[in-house]
Amino acid sequence: MTTDLSAYAAEHGIRYFMISYTDLFGGQRAKLVPAQAIADMQKNGAGFAGFATWLDLTPAHPDLFALPDPAAVMRLPWKPDVAWVAADCVMEDKPVGQAPRVALKRLVAEAAAEGLRVKTGVEAEFFLVTPDGGKISDEYDTAEKPCYDQQAVMRRFDVIAEISDGMLELGWQPYQSDHEDANGQFEMNWEYDDALATADKHSFFKFMAKSIAEKHGLRATFMPKPFKGLTGNGCHCHISVWGNDGTTNVFADETMPFGLSQKGRHFLGGIMKHASALAAITNPTVNSYKRINAPRTVSGATWAPNSVTWTGNNRTHMVRVPGPGRFELRLPDGAVNPYLLQAVIIAAGLDGIRTEADPGPHRDIDMYRDGHTITDAPKLPLNLLDALREYEKDDSLCAAMGRDFSTAYLTLKQQEWNTHCSQFTAWEHATTLDV
Repeated sequence: MTTDLSAYAAEHGIRYFMISYTDLFGGQRAKLVPAQAIADMQKNGAGFAGFATWLDLTPAHPDLFALPDPAAVMRLPWKPDVAWVAADCVMEDKPVGQAPRVALKRLVAEAAAEGLRVKTGVEAEFFLVTPDGGKISDEYDTAEKPCYDQQAVMRRFDVIAEISDGMLELGWQPYQSDHEDANGQFEMNWEYDDALATADKHSFFKFMAKSIAEKHGLRATFMPKPFKGLTGNGCHCHISVWGNDGTTNVFADETMPFGLSQKGRHFLGGIMKHASALAAITNPTVNSYKRINAPRTVSGATWAPNSVTWTGNNRTHMVRVPGPGRFELRLPDGAVNPYLLQAVIIAAGLDGIRTEADPGPHRDIDMYRDGHTITDAPKLPLNLLDALREYEKDDSLCAAMGRDFSTAYLTLKQQEWNTHCSQFTAWEHATTLDV
């Protein structure tokens, strides 16, 4: 594990470091720092005007400093004399509670204090589109059911392989890449890890995919629903919890249904209990609700949930348990903040364990065909405003995520919703002009 960034620069031929933090809206903010100056930055942090990014700060606030975490340093595979390093936000020598990575680290520490180590893996879906974002980049990618399309993967081999090569170089243990269910859509998978490491990798993956796509004259988008009629970008998250030694999966119990231990059921119970509020974090944009409340797509299924239900190995529910000792949360989308995704999973899950939450009955039905027959499970929020209201009234989840964070997040997201409501659209003219 790297502890000295100056030594890392000398060993790996690094000329510049990108000291990066992620704001509340998932925006990656960075300062480019020459290797000769990194020792001072590692000690004191790189200075930012916090108000200039999506944090709930004013121009009158003192400087925000991003302290690089040397354990998270990653050399850019496509520009090997530059290294990216995730940073934690501080102000006047105190952690900034609303900063996503700070919020996650606090929850990781809470779990560790209870002898628990949360490990996760994410499935980050994205589209490769034209530079203006107007259409998919492959004019021949037109199949009605394009999932796993062999030829379509090969037409974008140069981009996908370069991203995969980058993950191999970084030691992430990528194990598969494929064309996903929408035309122009791809998914790439790498080995699961501790929640903070997964969040750092997820953040870097988005940066890497976008950068390599641009290098090839394309654009990678993780937008939840960029095209009408096509499956949206999900970010499914596989979750397991281990002892602090990292060798014992406390979710695993072969004597229990689905191989999920009592502690695992309680953790899942926390996810189910807080699901409607969870959506404000896992589905954080106006566009997000075009995905989880979408009509049937061209391929025949949205692959996204719209109700708070769980099941065994069945992809039509919000949560599925595909095998012993883990479960998959299928609610998050491509816009999710990598750090807040992990934080809210831990917050909800720990509350579930502490309160011995019951996840309720599992359902074996096809929710896309027979979901209307389920009358005792909550529907997920219909829009961002509903999700924010659910989050605001979920006092225990707000407290678990941190009051500073929750207040800041709700303030800025409410402003975003208000901005959305002030826009005039072509649909309004088409449906209302002749009223």
